[in-house]
Amino acid sequence: MEPISWADFEKVELRVGTVVSVEDFPEARKPAYKLAIDFGEFGIKKSSAQITKHYTKEDLVGRQVVGVINFPTKQIGTFMSECLTTGFADENGDIVLTQPERKVPNGSKML
Repeated sequence: MEPISWADFEKVELRVGTVVSVEDFPEARKPAYKLAIDFGEFGIKKSSAQITKHYTKEDLVGRQVVGVINFPTKQIGTFMSECLTTGFADENGDIVLTQPERKVPNGSKML
């Protein structure tokens, strides 16, 4: 692991957003959803997320998640992902979402 400075960490825009819509993403190589996430003053951003093992589409709408919103847009198949939805791998390698312990304003920065 390469150490980074505090200044490096401050460049990463880890922000909270609320999932406003979820679609299946059958074209993805690995099972995934297409998410639309409301990041408040930063707008609604799209993200591809491989989270189908632990979450249904209905589970996700209205849920707050943590995303990196200052990566360049990335093409994933036919989809343009505008942010990275963060999570941790469980013991089987399936993703568990990173989310705040209680509701906070959309767009809030991780400190």
